[in-house]
Amino acid sequence: MVPNSDTEGAVVLETGPNPAFAVIWLHGLGADGHDFEGIVPQMDLPETPIRFIFPHAPVIRVRVNGGFPMRAWYDVAHPEISRDPDLDGMRRSVAEVERLVGQEISRGIPRERIVLAGFSQGGVIALLSVFSTGLRYAGVLALSTYLPPSPEISLVDSPTPLLMVHGTEDPVVPLPLGKGSFNRIVALGGEGPRHWLDYRMGHSVCLPEVAEISSWLRTLAGETA
Repeated sequence: MVPNSDTEGAVVLETGPNPAFAVIWLHGLGADGHDFEGIVPQMDLPETPIRFIFPHAPVIRVRVNGGFPMRAWYDVAHPEISRDPDLDGMRRSVAEVERLVGQEISRGIPRERIVLAGFSQGGVIALLSVFSTGLRYAGVLALSTYLPPSPEISLVDSPTPLLMVHGTEDPVVPLPLGKGSFNRIVALGGEGPRHWLDYRMGHSVCLPEVAEISSWLRTLAGETA
């Protein structure tokens, strides 16, 4: 394991020298790029070195929390998170993901060997970065998340493999909202493999889920090697 580095914009962790596969992993509301770095040592990853990029969201005022400044990929107006979505904020964050992807491409890792991952808010941006653009990635991992049910968001199919995971007792992103988002993607009718998993948990990540994510990443890294 190559020691991680924490720059102003992201935490970067490499599982070996000269990685040829990358995962850009976006945290949830109020967290930062350190939130998921601890998951990497818990995963049984392939011998192929992987670069994990855990970006820090910008600090903005979030209305649902009384306007308190915190790290967020977009504003949230209501406890019912799908109401009045901050589409402009989401678009800005999708553009930031594309900038990060461009950095990896310039370092020699093509888009088809990059996984986009995200938890909660971060998952929204990961999903939109794929299914509002149609771009092809190695995979998209969406944890405890959803797609905004807005007519202003047009979904387009992508052959990118999808793994969505959700807690059956999630009080933040209700299970029907997450599963309905998954079904919207499936209804696009594309060829990309779509997988849904749920666990008896809240708005969190559990150890069996980590094992499934590890297996999924190993498969992707092997298939795209």
